Amino acid sequence: MSTSHAPPGSPSHDMSPKSASATSEDRDDDPDAPDLEILRPSAARRTRVPRWLRRTTGPVLLLALWQLLSSTGVLSADVLASPGRIARVAGDLIGDGSLASAMGTSLRRVALGLLLGLLIGGGLALLAGLFRVGEDLVDAPVQMLRTVPFVGLIPLFIIWFGIGETPKVAVITLGVTFPLYRNVYAGIRGVDARLVEAGESLGLTRRGLVRHVVLPAALPGALTGLRYALGVAWLALVFAEQINADAGIGFLMVQARDFLRTDVIVVCLIVYAFLGLLADFIVRSLERLLLQWRPTFTGR
Repeated sequence: MSTSHAPPGSPSHDMSPKSASATSEDRDDDPDAPDLEILRPSAARRTRVPRWLRRTTGPVLLLALWQLLSSTGVLSADVLASPGRIARVAGDLIGDGSLASAMGTSLRRVALGLLLGLLIGGGLALLAGLFRVGEDLVDAPVQMLRTVPFVGLIPLFIIWFGIGETPKVAVITLGVTFPLYRNVYAGIRGVDARLVEAGESLGLTRRGLVRHVVLPAALPGALTGLRYALGVAWLALVFAEQINADAGIGFLMVQARDFLRTDVIVVCLIVYAFLGLLADFIVRSLERLLLQWRPTFTGR
């Protein structure tokens, strides 16, 4: 087996490591030689702005625009109070304890409704997702009830349960149940059949398959359903606290509406938004804790 050598004048001979090094040195010595720029990925050339600064820029600009419109009289106080006025009213409500008391009452209602919704929605989803008989008995009625607006059932709840705490919790429970059911059921039925076959080939019983294969694979869908359910829970709370409430954030809003206090109404809306954001943060933390095994795309 013979090897061929390139002649001295060929390109392969000129591009040997030694000659390439010499060429690089000659380029450095030659002032007329063009400068070479090292190419870097576009992501590496971006200015690294802290993420918290990017996330807060939009709300800060919105508040500044709001204050500017209020100060110049474009936005009158009768239509919408200025951010400064809202901050002072929020301080007064915190100082006299009325806001903390209202938040405590509303949180108890949401917590109880969410707990009942988790038990009902999650239990029905497990029954329909794991058993074909359960699907035949449960899924069709749930899908029918899901299309009925839960707000439209408030008059019936008042007739059935009166005007106390029970109809308020029932509205929240009903609003929470269906998102949880839909996502948990879809998560169970969306488990890859090959994972189930692999578990069976390893000798897992049906209970072992449910515990080690089906439920972990359905957990992402269940947590997504929990996030939707929390959002619906705060929406249901707004309607529920209009049912002859004598405490809670909704009660403060009703009083403010009667006295045309837009500043108090906005404070209550901000509290609703803050509680919803806090609930979403808790669920996101649970996702990071329970779904460490699942690699996901986090953006660029």
